[in-house]
Formats: sequence, C-alpha cells, structure tokens
Amino acid sequence: MVVATVIWACVCFLVAPLPYNKRFWVTSRWNVFIIWCAKVICGIRYQFKGYENLPDAPAIVLSKHQSAWETIFLLPNLTRPLVFVFKKEILYIPFFGWAMALLRMIPIDRSEGKNAFAHVVRHGKRRLNDGQWIIMFPEGTRIPVGKKGKYKSGGARLAVETQAVVVPIAHNSGECWPKNSFIKRPGLVTVSIGKPISPQHHTPDSLMQEVENWIESEMRVISPHVYTDG
Repeated sequence: MVVATVIWACVCFLVAPLPYNKRFWVTSRWNVFIIWCAKVICGIRYQFKGYENLPDAPAIVLSKHQSAWETIFLLPNLTRPLVFVFKKEILYIPFFGWAMALLRMIPIDRSEGKNAFAHVVRHGKRRLNDGQWIIMFPEGTRIPVGKKGKYKSGGARLAVETQAVVVPIAHNSGECWPKNSFIKRPGLVTVSIGKPISPQHHTPDSLMQEVENWIESEMRVISPHVYTDG
C-alpha cells in the first residue's frame, strides 16, 4: 500500500488537468489495485448482496464502518462517483491526502460545529447536482466486529435537506481487516446494499433510526456468528 500510494499519487498529479470524471477514474485505479492485492496476497475476497438496489438518482450512501477496507473498496465499486465527507486533517497526509485533494471530496473542520454542517450541505448539493453521490459513515469511526457505535444524524440531515434518497450498506470487512491491525485474515466480505429510503415524511432522527435498524439487522444476517444477542 505504501509503495503504491507514493507512485499513484504522482500519477494523480500528472492527470490533474483532465476533466473530473477521467481524473476520478484514474485516481480510483489505486483503490482497485489495493483491493486486488488484498485478495491475492491476503485472501480477502468479496461479494455483493442487493447490488440491484442502487438507484439511478441522487443518493446519500450511509455505510457501516469496521475497517479501512470499505473506504478503499466502495469508491470504485458503486455506480456513481463517490464524495467522502471527512475531517480536513486527512488532506495533510503525505501523498494520500494530496491525491484526495484533487477530487471533489468534502473536508470539514469539526471544531466549527453548525458551520461545518452548513458547509457539507452547500457542497453536498453541488456534488449531487453534478451526478456524484455523497458517502458518510454515521458511526463516525471504525467499530469492532459485533459491536455498534452511536449513529449520528448528519447523513440523515443532509438527505432531508437535499431530498436525496438514502442507500444503507452493511458489511463485515472487520472480520478480515480489523481496525489498526497489521495482520489481515483471509475470508469473504459480504457487502449488502439495502433498498433506497426516501427522506419524505421523515425527520433526520426518524430517518437515521430506520437506517440504523436496517444496517444492524442486516449485520446479524451476514455475520450471525459474531453477535451474541441472537
């Protein structure tokens, strides 16, 4: 990963003058390569469930967060270019952050509070109008396998503000690529995509509750062996 990141960041700088869609495609080949390496070297395979649920419409993707794997995997593998909402400090990471800065991501300063969310809404509307999807991890940080973090309503608030449908995603990547673990384990990651949820007639809290219910229920379907609550 380290070697590929340094090399590919330099490639990204070279293609920076290209139109956005071409620039996005070239940049996302890094993701494709890393997922391929994870499969060939570490034995981490994957399968989709519910891929047909992806809509042909503006969408906010809200995903379970267990690992670095899904942040790499989802970018090139959905049907629209993805825009991540992340803390701006990521842009300062040598090579990786510099390459990310060339894409239409939405970095935020969490210390700005309400102003940070207004920034997300303003730029999120532009990205959705340009044909990209916004992806967020409502738990905020990577959660250990079999556990549930506190689901924050920012993604649901954005969906209500923009009236874009929400696409929930559950997966078990943490079983193969645990948080902060150098050791990767061979296995099969199931990426389950739920049916789009309309924000109409929802408050941000009720919408997020529906998303949370679907994701956590689906986690018990794809990883029943790691949950002790039945």
